[in-house]
Amino acid sequence: MLKPHDKGHDQTIVKRGGGKHKHDDHGGAWKVAFADFCLALMCLFLVLWLMAARNTESLEQILTEANGAKTDQGKGVMPQQVGGPRGSLIDRYPMPHFGTSDAPGEKTNAQGEPDPVPPLKQDKVKYESQADLAALSKALTKMSAEFGLTSNLEAIITPYGLRVMLHDTDRQGMFVRGSAVPTDKFSALLRKMGPLFKKMENQMLIVGHTDSLQYADTSYAAFSNWTLSSNRAMSARAQLLAGTMNPESVLQVVGMADRAPLDTKRVDAGVNRRIELLILTTTQAKIIAAMFGMPDNSVPLTDEIHTALPDRGLLEKLRDSLGGGGAQRQPAPEPRRGGNNSGNNSGNN
Repeated sequence: MLKPHDKGHDQTIVKRGGGKHKHDDHGGAWKVAFADFCLALMCLFLVLWLMAARNTESLEQILTEANGAKTDQGKGVMPQQVGGPRGSLIDRYPMPHFGTSDAPGEKTNAQGEPDPVPPLKQDKVKYESQADLAALSKALTKMSAEFGLTSNLEAIITPYGLRVMLHDTDRQGMFVRGSAVPTDKFSALLRKMGPLFKKMENQMLIVGHTDSLQYADTSYAAFSNWTLSSNRAMSARAQLLAGTMNPESVLQVVGMADRAPLDTKRVDAGVNRRIELLILTTTQAKIIAAMFGMPDNSVPLTDEIHTALPDRGLLEKLRDSLGGGGAQRQPAPEPRRGGNNSGNNSGNN
């Protein structure tokens, strides 16, 4: 039994702390803060990526007016051609497909390829006379009126065919200034011309022209009006082919820079920035093709000797006539191809 003076002291409990640890003040809050930081950083990168994806299009809209004329005439900077869809920096290429139709009900064979469709026979049109070329000119003028480009098209009948000039004006440009990117109206017009040119037998020349404004970098390897005119001519060819024109209809693609201006008084005249489509007659197309192919006939140096391969006896006769026949000559060597032996050996007589 406990004594009376010990009633309030039945049991004494003493609690001693283990001491203050190093990370007791932090707990798990730092993990939450770090996760918030990573989330904010990811959002920042996402915003920067979206801004970069819109950079090309925004720059194009700032420097280019709605009619295709560049507000800043530029100092030799060529904007890049945008090959992908709007708002994307990735070029998108069409998926390969077979057949002539993309209809959902198209029949396919066992390999998953569509059954071959026999091509429809279409009558080709040949433009040779002035009346034929005038009819073609009228059709092209009507197409240009549909796209509001009547003042941008001129067609002239020449002895070698129809000369179609698609040029800039003060209000409407065919290409974005300083580049080979066609404006929407010009691209649609060329694609509209594709089916018309598909039906013709004639061949054409596609010639690009620029104004006389020069780029800031004039070194021989820099981008110049020669490059720009060639790129624009190739761009026009691509739009025509996209409009189902036959690739065989193009005989030559040429860039002439500023060597053939229509307005010689103004170096920046819009009429000088143009694409010319020369629809050639059959005779003229053969003449141009013969200029770059194997020549059919040789040009005679005299009545009996040609540039191809002179006969040895005729070569001796020519030497006698040139030397006067008084000097003694050594036997002539075998003639070589090129026609240069007569000129080289006659100096030794």
